[in-house]
Amino acid sequence: MQKIILYARIMQKAGVTMTVREKIEKREEKMLSPYAVLSKNTAGRAHREEPCELRTEFQRDRDRIIHSKAFRRLKHKTQVFLSPEGDHYRTRLTHTLEVAQIARTVSRALNLNEDLTEAIALGHDLGHTPFGHGGERTIDALCPEGFRHNEQSLRVVNVLERKGGLNLTAEVRDGILCHTGDKLPQTLEGKIIRFADKIAYINHDIDDAVRGGVIQNSDIPKKFSKVLGSSHSARINSMIKGIICASDGKNDIEMDEEVQEAMMGLRKYMFENVYLNDYAKHEEKKAFNVIKSLFDLFLESPELIPEGIRAISCSEDNMIVVRDYVAGMTDRYALSLYDKFFVPRTWRG
Repeated sequence: MQKIILYARIMQKAGVTMTVREKIEKREEKMLSPYAVLSKNTAGRAHREEPCELRTEFQRDRDRIIHSKAFRRLKHKTQVFLSPEGDHYRTRLTHTLEVAQIARTVSRALNLNEDLTEAIALGHDLGHTPFGHGGERTIDALCPEGFRHNEQSLRVVNVLERKGGLNLTAEVRDGILCHTGDKLPQTLEGKIIRFADKIAYINHDIDDAVRGGVIQNSDIPKKFSKVLGSSHSARINSMIKGIICASDGKNDIEMDEEVQEAMMGLRKYMFENVYLNDYAKHEEKKAFNVIKSLFDLFLESPELIPEGIRAISCSEDNMIVVRDYVAGMTDRYALSLYDKFFVPRTWRG
């Protein structure tokens, strides 16, 4: 509070009556769509905080996510290809950044709150497991109550990141939870993420699959290329334009019907030819063995879990503690623990 008072006095002496944050909020009132969420109208945080002089509430959320340990760990979590040797394959972190870029482009074009959109995008996959969706399916099968990465992402920002969580605004938490699944976000900014997530992974996974020799550009069905274009940038541009044209001036986020049909057809093609092909299934079995072995080990010997992890998890239920610990691992950390506990050491006499 003393810092706020001091800042206010300095601004007054300089002849400035409004803080930077207040200026941004005024600008939002003038420029944003009537369907946008204004930063000053946020439903707030679980624990009240004094406002920042420089940043709006959604900008603060964005910054907290970027500076979190969970966000940094995304750089070593699989997107599609497990432990790729090349430097140009996507990781969960680069996927997140591509989602944010696409979402911001759409949000800006529709005069929605770009800061809210970006914060949701940056936080949407914080709860993802090692080894991509194969890892998620493995933990889902091992947990009696199931496992969904969107729910774990919310748990990360509410509980696991920092002591007591990040205390994000209600709108960002809602967008993170509802970026996938049957429940729709309450804001248009959150609904943008549902589309941006698909646009990003469909297109960058095609790029990675071609780079890895799994498919060729010429393999993509012409009926989809005819609508969306035949290059990476053309497809993304068509999908983004499909959202903007269908949503402009509406209190909803939609996509042009023809574009959406082509996008979902392309998604189905990727599942059949990339995500679930024989090579992917073979590698997924290896990931299943690593995660299951670690899961069983920590359930049987919870003392092997670092005490700090148990304290952060805030649960007496070993299953929940193990789930939080294993789901938060990077690919390489999970592999290093597997090597430590399950690979025989060379004996030196």
